[in-house]
Amino acid sequence: MPPRQLALAALSMLELSPPDMVSCAAAAGFSHVGLRLLPATAEEPQHDMLGNSPLLQETLQRLQDTGLQVSDVEILRLKAELDVASYLPMLESAARLGAREVLVAGNDPDFARCVDSFARLCQLAAPLGLSMNIEPMPWTDIRNIGMAMRLLEQAGQDNAALLVDAIHFDRAGDRPAALATVPCQRLHYMQLCDAPAAKPDSIEQLLYQARAERMPPGHGGLALGELLLALPPDLPISLEVPMHSRAQLSAVERAKLLRSAAERVLQRTYGTALESARA
Repeated sequence: MPPRQLALAALSMLELSPPDMVSCAAAAGFSHVGLRLLPATAEEPQHDMLGNSPLLQETLQRLQDTGLQVSDVEILRLKAELDVASYLPMLESAARLGAREVLVAGNDPDFARCVDSFARLCQLAAPLGLSMNIEPMPWTDIRNIGMAMRLLEQAGQDNAALLVDAIHFDRAGDRPAALATVPCQRLHYMQLCDAPAAKPDSIEQLLYQARAERMPPGHGGLALGELLLALPPDLPISLEVPMHSRAQLSAVERAKLLRSAAERVLQRTYGTALESARA
């Protein structure tokens, strides 16, 4: 099996502050961690991670103490009223934390304007050594792989990439064949999880499942093996698996469960692929 970088994504343990997220990932045996510097919704916890805040300083100290690295940070939204320059403090914090990847969502119905905002965001981030990863989500305006690739092509920026999330990929109706023409340089990391094979029949259920009730890799009905084999075998993986129904488990217990589940799926996927190649 190819060596694989595994990170614990922020959404998996959203109740934790960024420094506690670092400690949790380290205790569960991860080498990398994803951090949410800006909230995705008004309802979730808000953490002051901009500038020289005490929380950012504490997070830097935990990273130094544990030896963990930051794999990616979240979340920037491309909105109609967006002032791209307003995201500079977040990007500067990301660079201070040692991140190289930033997650971006497309929330602007005007595609041309969305492309322009994304291109300007890439240009703002490039001097900081950051890449912008557009994540298609079926309830946003960049809903699927096809739309995301059009955005990347029209933006024309070297530090722009596609972020594939297993549950969004499935719920948007995408198939592994859609990834065949994606250049490897446009893939910097992926998000892995599982979910029931049956798709939710309402947007409310879709959102709830994605934000609160995913399943550890290999515990659901998504075609994870096919997806993994359609992507580069050394692509870093971020485990994004919120599980509110398992809140009785500690954060470290849940993180260990996710890591071991992912390792089993990877072993099964690539072991089977290797056996097929020898047959």
